[in-house]
Amino acid sequence: MSWEILLLALFGAAAWYWYAGLNAREQAVAAGRRACADGGVQFLDDSVALRRLRLARNPDGQLQFQRDFHFEFSDTGDNRRPGVVRMLGERVEWVSLDGEWQPGRAASVTRLHD
Repeated sequence: MSWEILLLALFGAAAWYWYAGLNAREQAVAAGRRACADGGVQFLDDSVALRRLRLARNPDGQLQFQRDFHFEFSDTGDNRRPGVVRMLGERVEWVSLDGEWQPGRAASVTRLHD
């Protein structure tokens, strides 16, 4: 196998990883926005940040990327509180708003289409 084919495969894998990450990020933003709307709080900065990336198995036993996206929300408009969206592949596993603010508050979402 020539090095050109190997290099092309490497670039293709990097492009796929980047594209899959963008799709997961869009889903995480929509999930965070929806959880904040359901909780009656304000989703701040209209963005999420990737904090953790690892491989995990889905319910079918296949390996997929598990991503934890962190975001901030405000209940008064004067403060910032943390929230987390956990994605497994393109599926939202769960959304958690700051447990100290509202204990046990978690919004389970399967797939969002906004």
